Amino acid sequence: MTLPSADTPLYNHPLPDIEQWLVSKGCQQDAAELHCWHLQRAEWAADLALDIDSIVVRYLQAGPDGQDLQRVFKYSLSRKDLEEAIFSGP
Repeated sequence: MTLPSADTPLYNHPLPDIEQWLVSKGCQQDAAELHCWHLQRAEWAADLALDIDSIVVRYLQAGPDGQDLQRVFKYSLSRKDLEEAIFSGP
């Protein structure tokens, strides 16, 4: 399976392509809630949820007081922009 160009908005990617992209970035799909994904990096961890019109990213214990930080990214952004925003960390 070949992904569309990195400049393509995520809403133009079929769901299997989005799932393949998340796996390629190191995410693991939640077995019980298939729209939820988990990401573990050496410096930080995040939970991602594929919502209707956006990806909701919760960086775990990344706030100043150890609170979670939540960011929402619309599917209208390109895959390249989403990669830079989500996977660079909190």
